[in-house]
Amino acid sequence: MTKTPLLLVPGVLCSPRLFAAQVAALAGKAEIVVPDWRTAPLSIWDSWESAARWVVDQMPAEKFALAGLSLGGMLAVEIMQFAAERVTRLALLDTGMRSQSEAERAIRRARIRLVNEGHFELVLGMQMTRFIPAYRLPDKPLVDEVMTMCGEIGVEIYKRQEELAAIRTDRRPDLPRIRCPTIVVCGRDDAATPLFLSEEMAKAIPAAALVVVDQCGHLVTMEKPEETNLILKTWLDR
Repeated sequence: MTKTPLLLVPGVLCSPRLFAAQVAALAGKAEIVVPDWRTAPLSIWDSWESAARWVVDQMPAEKFALAGLSLGGMLAVEIMQFAAERVTRLALLDTGMRSQSEAERAIRRARIRLVNEGHFELVLGMQMTRFIPAYRLPDKPLVDEVMTMCGEIGVEIYKRQEELAAIRTDRRPDLPRIRCPTIVVCGRDDAATPLFLSEEMAKAIPAAALVVVDQCGHLVTMEKPEETNLILKTWLDR
């Protein structure tokens, strides 16, 4: 059986650990590449285009399926601006396409200042409340795995990811041009990129399907791995 080349793009503070369950479950049907931010030069974060082009350069196949979570989903749509002909299908997980308001930019830059002042652990604790719903915080194995993942990314990459996220372009006007089979997936209790952002993306992309995962927050791949694996298997088989 010919395997589908599949590019899985992580988000802010996310190492390849984000997709560990999917790599294991989909290995039989997909040749999977997960970019590792730790191997990239910090200069990729100078612009959305440079980050997106670095991601594409990690995929040797000419044609591939593309999925991204959070900032990874934003980068996936950025890739569609210059390499849409290479993408056979698209999955946007727990993400959004709006630009940031002045208030949102101020919050991101306040987190950067805290990190610069030596409070990275405090910022990680704050991020947990955005990543994982309150009712899942007592799940120590999940929280430990997410904290380990965030620690793997570290301070310097995180600061550049936050600044890039602060200056992102509103990509909603570009969504109607996406023509490949697309799914939009969101945890119903996602605090970082709330469900309404996924609903508006699914409405804007022609023939896109919206999949809502109940009892789940922002990190659908880690919080609900079995459900996510089934969603992605079905998407790859479409």
